[in-house]
Parts: sequence; C-alpha cells; structure tokens
Amino acid sequence: MTIAYIRVSTQIQTCQGQRYEIENWSVRHGITVNIWVEEKVSGMKNLQERTLGRTLGKMRKGDLLVCTELSRLGRNMMMVMSILNYCSEKGIRIQSIKDNFEWSGSLHSKILAFAYSLTSEIERNLISQRTKEALAAKKAEGKKLCRPCGKTKQRIRFEEMLDDILRMREEKIPYNIIAERIGVHKNTLCRYLKGVFKKE
Repeated sequence: MTIAYIRVSTQIQTCQGQRYEIENWSVRHGITVNIWVEEKVSGMKNLQERTLGRTLGKMRKGDLLVCTELSRLGRNMMMVMSILNYCSEKGIRIQSIKDNFEWSGSLHSKILAFAYSLTSEIERNLISQRTKEALAAKKAEGKKLCRPCGKTKQRIRFEEMLDDILRMREEKIPYNIIAERIGVHKNTLCRYLKGVFKKE
C-alpha cells in the first residue's frame, strides 16, 4: 500500500502544490497512491496528536509513505529522525521526492536522513535570523515594515508566514507556485512582498 502524506503549517496554506508534486512523481514511477493524507498543523506538534501518527500506526511492513520532503514529517532534526526510526522498526518505507531520498533503515539511508534533516533545520534557522536582521535594519533606517493599524486578517497571516515565503524564494520557487501553496493570487503575494520594505 502506498500513502501520500501532505502537511502545511497554517490554515491559509493549501495542499495543492505538494499534491501536484506527488502526483507527477507517482505517474513518472508508475506508482498508484492508495490513500491521501492531508493535515494543517505545525510540524512541532506531538506525533501522537497528528494525523501522521495515526496513519503510521496503521501501516504495515512493506508499505510506502510518500512526501515532498523530509521536513514535512517534522519541524526539527530530532523529530524527523525519531519518526524515521519508528518506521524502520515497523518496516515502513519512506520516499522523499525533493530530497530524492528513500528510507530503508540501512546505515547509508540513516546517514543521508541525518544530513538532510540537519541541513533543513540549519537553513530554516538562518533564514529566520536573516529575516529578523533585515527587518530590524529597515526599521532602524526609518522604513516602515507594514501598516501599524487596520491590518487585515490576510496581512496578519502573511506576516506569520513570512519566513516560509522567503525560504521558498531562496529556493527559487516561482511566485505563482508560492501563491498557490499559500492560497492567494500571485499579484496579491507580489504586492505584499513589495510593501514589506516600503519607505514611509
């Protein structure tokens, strides 16, 4: 049995981008996805409280779990490695599309998983740090970062997702794909990003 797992962190994000990538991958490799599992939850939430935890509990030896990248399984390296270890004990295979990585429980796959997870965590931390430093610098220069009052719900959600948006841009993901993933029009996304560093 093959299960596709999709996770987004906030309610405003959509699962369409990840689903599209998994569908394309499955067609190229002649694999049929039997079950689609989608959830909107932080990767930091306890595995037992997530749909992923319940899904893994029902999977059997030889089953395949497909995701777009290992970071979809958990927000930090320790959580990802813990999930991979659990799957290894149950004989569950994992395919990460973007990482081009297949988890088999072998020493080689463990080393690769550790490297991928650590790299992703470091990258997230660096992007977050650079974002905060850039915003602080702009603020010190007297440039406004956003409207101080009258914020819309959409703008508030944009601000909450800014780190993720900037991370996707650093990965050279096109604006239209980012907009699709977070559930907004491309022009709306571009206007927001343009206004983030707008002068007073």
